Amino acid sequence: MADRSDKASPKGRRGANAPANTRSKAKAPVSSPLSGQGQKGAVPRKTATALPKPDDPARKASPGWLKPPGATRKAARAGEPPAVPLPARTSGRAASRTTPPAGNAGSGGTARPGKTARAAKVAQADGNARPSRAAQATGNARPAGGSRSGNARQSGGSRSGGSRQGTQANSDAFAGQRARLRSSFAFVLFSAFALVFLGRLVFLDIVVAEEYSKDAKEVRTANIPLSPRRGTIYDRNGVVLATSIDATTIYADPTAVTDVKGESAQLAQLLGGQAADYEEQLSGEGTFAWVKRKVDVELADKVAALELPGINFAPDTKRFYPNESVGGQVLGIVNVDNVGVSGIELYYNDILQGTPGVRRYERGAKGLPIPGGEVENTPAVNGQDIIISLDITMQAYLEQRLVQEVGDLEGKGGNAMVMDGGTGEILACASLPYLNPGDTSHIEQRATELRGITDIYEPGSIFKTAAVAAILEQGVMTPDDTLFCPAFLTANGYEIYDAHARGAEVMSLRQILDRSSNIGISLAAEKLGFDILYQKIIDYGLNDETGVDFPGEAQGLLAEGSEWSLVQSYNVSFGQGVSVTPLQMVRFYGALINEGSAITPHFLIKKLDAIDQPLFEEKQIIANTAMLPVLTSMLETVVTNGTATDAAIEGYCVAGKTGTAQIPNTKATADQGYLEGVYNISFVGFLPHSSSQLVCFVGATEVPGERKVTAAFRDIMAYAIDRYKIVPYEG
Repeated sequence: MADRSDKASPKGRRGANAPANTRSKAKAPVSSPLSGQGQKGAVPRKTATALPKPDDPARKASPGWLKPPGATRKAARAGEPPAVPLPARTSGRAASRTTPPAGNAGSGGTARPGKTARAAKVAQADGNARPSRAAQATGNARPAGGSRSGNARQSGGSRSGGSRQGTQANSDAFAGQRARLRSSFAFVLFSAFALVFLGRLVFLDIVVAEEYSKDAKEVRTANIPLSPRRGTIYDRNGVVLATSIDATTIYADPTAVTDVKGESAQLAQLLGGQAADYEEQLSGEGTFAWVKRKVDVELADKVAALELPGINFAPDTKRFYPNESVGGQVLGIVNVDNVGVSGIELYYNDILQGTPGVRRYERGAKGLPIPGGEVENTPAVNGQDIIISLDITMQAYLEQRLVQEVGDLEGKGGNAMVMDGGTGEILACASLPYLNPGDTSHIEQRATELRGITDIYEPGSIFKTAAVAAILEQGVMTPDDTLFCPAFLTANGYEIYDAHARGAEVMSLRQILDRSSNIGISLAAEKLGFDILYQKIIDYGLNDETGVDFPGEAQGLLAEGSEWSLVQSYNVSFGQGVSVTPLQMVRFYGALINEGSAITPHFLIKKLDAIDQPLFEEKQIIANTAMLPVLTSMLETVVTNGTATDAAIEGYCVAGKTGTAQIPNTKATADQGYLEGVYNISFVGFLPHSSSQLVCFVGATEVPGERKVTAAFRDIMAYAIDRYKIVPYEG
């Protein structure tokens, strides 16, 4: 009986589909069937020699060398000879024969070597013989004759199963390889998509997260500008000239407007204008559009009562000018953005305007603030209040009297001003036409300009005072020194005449000034020297800007002295061939009453609630101050005995000079240098020997014939005497 060790343990026992290279641990066999031990002659030599040699191809193809699992391996472990498969019988029964071990040959019947050899040959010829159906069915066929030795499996079944198993293994291996490839491809594809997704996620969450978050916040955020309250402008006596009052700005969120046409019609009905104007604003892109700015509070309340979707309101201010057109040119105007565009409003815009603020809030779908949403308020910083030198009462009278005078003289325009020669403060200043800064719906041409500051003109005889000052300062002549004055002068082919025809005569310097003789002053200036005259004009500041705190000041026009011809030299001495502003002349006359010192003309007096206060330059423009009383006395006689008798004020000394200047012909087709029959006329003077250093200038432009503005000067200065309680001094 076979040793019980030939039976495989549950772990070692394998089915027909087990892999071909699977091995089971086994004990060494008790005896080898090829050693000849056991029953003598039980195994014929022929049968033994019929086994293939190790290098025989048939042996390589045999089931033993293919190492199939099953009975052959188990038999070898038990010391039995390997089973040799036999061809399957046609009967379908198991055809396996097993060589019995020594001592048990008879148990299975007599061995038949021939059949065994034939079976070996068949096995060599067909290494893939099928087992019987019974073997296939059971997979564990017993040997014929009921032998129970080792429970060896039918060899043919093992071989057939091994062969099929090899083929199936190859097929399974290929299928597995394809599956692994598919799995690898799917993994790579998934990994690629995962990397792209991860990269996009990183890009969105890290790289552009802040930008996208900011953009999203901007979409749902509304910005409402907050206008600062513009500083108030006071006159020298504390009267409000310009201030800011409460107003309401109406704006729209077009995304929240539900009925563009209907709402536009209702807005036009209350706010004025055409409905089409509002339709464009209410249907625009974005979340903000102006509807109307700086609306009166009462009117805005009426619009609010309509409760129009998308229409919103913001508190605002607007400029208010209580005195309307009085002082309007000096004050100037501001635009809808609260920015000064002319006058003092422009010049001091930086301190008047303040700093705008903004209100930012998160809004919902209907444009309303989100409860609990982020709200950021940057408050506006109000502008500074200022006090200017203007006296609104004096200003009102000056404007009234100027209009009357220009009308009486049939002039095309005019300007006037009153300045304190001792401080440089301008108390009144105006030019035609006037400006109402509170009503900008219609502004006349050049109404925003203050032409006494912004325009230059040939001053005429009021410039003779500068020539006389230079002559006296240099000591060339005294008021009583005389000159022979012919009826006319000839220079460079031109003839020079006085305004009034006369014959040749001898005149003193005082008489020359009293009678405003062009010939006399030309000869006196020639005696001085035209190079000195040129330098004195520069010293007196009659060719430079005064530095007044008002936008658009003109500089003046004077040719280089070395380039003067003789006729031009004569002309400059009596105020032709040279251009100045009225303010330059006022500044010069102010120095005559202020001991030869000229102070920069200005409007600003004080910035309220500010540490730094304005300072204005004072310059000594007349070196020889000893001549000032002499020159003043000569100007007094111009009023008492000369061309300006209408300027006299009872009880007061008045010093001044008239001017009648030809008007340059600026037309391109002009055949001559000056217009015929029309003149620019002016008078400038002051009140010497009094408690005042006021200087007044009055001018009218394009006046027909030879006329004077001395009466207007008289009235304006008389009003100033009453208003400022000016008293005369004796002496």
